Formats: sequence, structure tokens, C-alpha cells
Amino acid sequence: QVQLVESGGGLVQAGGSLRLSCAASGRTFSSYVMGWFRQTPGKEREFVAGISWSLGSTYYPSSVKGRFTISRDNAKNTVYLQMNSLKPEDTAVYYCAAAPYVSSWYRPDQYDYWGQGTQVTVSS
Repeated sequence: QVQLVESGGGLVQAGGSLRLSCAASGRTFSSYVMGWFRQTPGKEREFVAGISWSLGSTYYPSSVKGRFTISRDNAKNTVYLQMNSLKPEDTAVYYCAAAPYVSSWYRPDQYDYWGQGTQVTVSS
């Protein structure tokens, strides 16, 4: 069982930066792949970043590549999402998610555990 708690959301101006954190409970955190998703009202949950458990390989969709960076600190059971050059269209509730394995990083149904989400609002 893994419990996830996100933090770090808030209001930022376009062009600014935020760093989200996701603290995980559970002794097997280091063996889980971790992902970040975002969701706006009326839309499906969208994958924005993923990191593997072993080599720390990272994955991003084109919409955020070069602006967002995912990282993990297994000693602290925490995964981070550094978001730079933020745009108003990045406004959403951001969720972290965990799974022992995913066959597709982009599919929310691949992940077993989810946090409660943290709001990110980017003003123009």
C-alpha cells in the first residue's frame, strides 16, 4: 500500500516557476514508477511526467518537455515536479501517481495509487 500527498501548488504568473512535491508512505516506494498528471474541469486526466524506479529514466509529453522536470529522492520517499516557463494553459489540478509497473505512461488506469491533488494556477 502506498499513500501519496502532494504539495507546492499555488498561484504564479506566466513565465514563473513552481516545484511540486509528492511525499509517499510505504517501504517499497523505491520500487514504484511515479507519474504526474493534471486535470481541468470537463477534461480527462493528462500525463505530464513519469520516472522509472530503477535507472530514473524520465518521460514527458511534448506539451511540457523542456519546461517540466521530474525527479525522485528514494531516501526521502519523495518525487518532485519542477515546472518552469509556466503558461496559463498549465493551470490544472496536479496529481502524483504510483504503480509497480506501467505498460503505458500516458494511461491513468495503469496507476494504482493517487494523491489528492494540488491546484496550480498560472495567471496571464
